[in-house]
Amino acid sequence: MKNTVLTFRDAKIKGEKLTMLTAYDYTTAKIVDESGVNSILVGDSLGMVMLGYEDTLSVTMEDMIHHTAAVARGAKNALVVGDMPFMSYNTGIRDAVINAGRLMSEGRANCVKLEGGKEISDVIKAIVEAKIPVCAHIGLTPQAVNSLGGFKVQGKDEESAKKLIEDALAVQEAGAFAVVLECVPALLAEKVSNMLDIPTIGIGAGAGCDGQVLVYQDMLGLYNDFVPKFVKQFANVGEVMRSGIKEYIKEVQNGNFPEEKHTFKIDREVIEKLY
Repeated sequence: MKNTVLTFRDAKIKGEKLTMLTAYDYTTAKIVDESGVNSILVGDSLGMVMLGYEDTLSVTMEDMIHHTAAVARGAKNALVVGDMPFMSYNTGIRDAVINAGRLMSEGRANCVKLEGGKEISDVIKAIVEAKIPVCAHIGLTPQAVNSLGGFKVQGKDEESAKKLIEDALAVQEAGAFAVVLECVPALLAEKVSNMLDIPTIGIGAGAGCDGQVLVYQDMLGLYNDFVPKFVKQFANVGEVMRSGIKEYIKEVQNGNFPEEKHTFKIDREVIEKLY
């Protein structure tokens, strides 16, 4: 059955944990979807894990639409969340609504995700009023990495913890159906989760959240440039790939591949009649 924003609402009411993973292409989306996750996030993290950027700031709307559309074609049951990239919603409400609409109509997302709290609550409200579901994202917001002074845990002192609570309440009031909490102390994330009527999706925010999200390259050992503390590696697919590729090279070089069963036949008489 297709997961929707109502799936998220009902899970919160029933106390059922939600699962979310990233995907950025059709093939991976099919595998993730068939595995049974509630949601697939087409994150602007693709800038780092797919395009090789050092951060997410260079990702464009065209990048996000291209990858989100590919994922949407492969995801039949998971809720597809399209990330709104840097500066796609910061230049005014009109631009934000138009760009969110593009992710829905061209990218075929089921909803969009925005980074920021109270300061963008008016933007969230306008997008929701345009009948586009919004997942909020507070705590460590990678698009603001320069103003935050790097990838750092957020909400560790009283002032910043209060701000995070205020941000969470603001995005809920604005109409967000869920909120991602990134790199937030576990006890604070649990407190926020208990205060909200909408589900929280944690990444580096402890088990007290209503659900969890990870970048699939991290949790499968495919991306080793930087491995955050909060990542658990559930399988080492990267090593399996390296091993398989090395075996392929070896068999090509020693003539063991391709074997006869991998080839197509032609009558020898035809060959003999050629030049």
